[in-house]
Parts: sequence; C-alpha cells; structure tokens
Amino acid sequence: MPSNVLDRFRLSNRTALVTGARREIGRAIALALAEAGARLAIHHADTAEERTDADAVVREIEQGGGTARAFCQDFALDDAGHLLAAAVSAWSPVDILVLNASIELPEAYHAIDRKRFDRQIAVNLRSPLELLQDLVPPMGTRGWGRVVTIGSVQQVRPHPQMMVYAGTKAAQLNWAWNLARQFGGQGVTVNNLAPGAILTARNRAQMATEGEALVQRIPAGRLGQPDDLAGAALLLCSDAGAYINGVNLYVDGGRAIA
Repeated sequence: MPSNVLDRFRLSNRTALVTGARREIGRAIALALAEAGARLAIHHADTAEERTDADAVVREIEQGGGTARAFCQDFALDDAGHLLAAAVSAWSPVDILVLNASIELPEAYHAIDRKRFDRQIAVNLRSPLELLQDLVPPMGTRGWGRVVTIGSVQQVRPHPQMMVYAGTKAAQLNWAWNLARQFGGQGVTVNNLAPGAILTARNRAQMATEGEALVQRIPAGRLGQPDDLAGAALLLCSDAGAYINGVNLYVDGGRAIA
C-alpha cells in the first residue's frame, strides 16, 4: 500500500469505463480518472452529436498525456450492455465501472405508456445490469475492482413527474448494496454517488425557472456543477476509498438533510 496518502488516489495501470461520458457529469468524472492515471473508455449512445462530443473528450485526455478510446452503444437496444462489455474488455480489462448513463422522460404517472416506460428501464437498468454481470466477476477474480453507480436525490425524493426515472434510481441503489455484500470480500467495492441539483444541459431550462427557489433549500447556497462530482468519484474509484463499500454518498450541497 502506498505510504503517501496522495499516491492512494493514483490509478496508474487501471482501466475505467464511464458510461454516458461524452458531457456533463460523465465527462467530469472521466477527466478526473484520466488525470489520476487511468485509461478511459468513453461510452456514448452513437448519435452524430454524441460521437463528436465523445471524440472531444478522448482528445482532451490524450492532449493531457492520457490514454482514452470512445465506444458507442445505444443502451435502448437488446444486449447493449453485453456488447459494450465485450468491446471494452477486448481493448483492456475493466477495473473501474462508472454507471452514469441514464435518461429521464418526465410525465404524470397516469400518462406513462409502455414505450416510454420500456425505454427508461432499458437504458437505466437492463443495460447497466448486463455490464455488471459481465464486468464485476472478473474484477473479483483479479482481486481489485471499483463500481460507482450514479444515482440521484430522486431515489428518496421522487418528483411527481419522474416516477419511472426515480424508480430506476432507487432500484440501482438497491443493486449497489446487494453487490457490495457479494463482492466486498474479493477486493471489489460498489458504491452509489447521488447528485443533488446539478446544473446540466438536461435540466437547464427547468433550473432557469425553478433554480432560485431550489437554491433556498440547499444549505450550500448554490446549484452544483458537474465538476463537483469528480473528487467524490475519484475517492470511490481509488485505493483511497478501499474501505468504503455499499455507501450512498450524496453530493448535493446538504439538500438531503435540509
């Protein structure tokens, strides 16, 4: 074990797969892991815009002296998680898995239809489960691994218009607890990182109208930024967080206790 506490944050010779890493929270986490020395697999959903964004993240990492590669896979498609796991593993065995990709389709509970329900389940749960099935056991065999699921304050404070999304985040937290028990003895930690009100492209319009009122309920007195997640993610993905397992860590400026 490194004697210098800062050395315990280093990720040299580790490979990390960050899903939905082409912008915002996923990008911030990917850049932080790369700066710590990890090779980065940058996942995106294979639209023209996402390919452009993912390639830009890869270039940024490479310009900083790191190693990265973009991988495309639409999580709404059958076997997407299995296919992504195989593609990344052929490039390099995965030591760190950050499950960040998700979608939210706001609507009143009585208006939820099968198509929109199934899409959120596929992207937020089914494909991530396939990644967990394929990538976590090899981590255990090698005796070292890190899994970080990106949750949401919606896990415990569900918005009336996000019944399906909030439900998937609650289920994901349950999975993190389950796997933390199963693999903790094999050198693998599984934790959930739960952002609060983080200003992103997804919620920018909502925050323009609701942000000021929301800030009044956040002890830190401001909305979060994607970079606010980077330090917590690095802790949970490194040897510095080796004894942190099965934790639901809020990064919300204190909103959960307000």
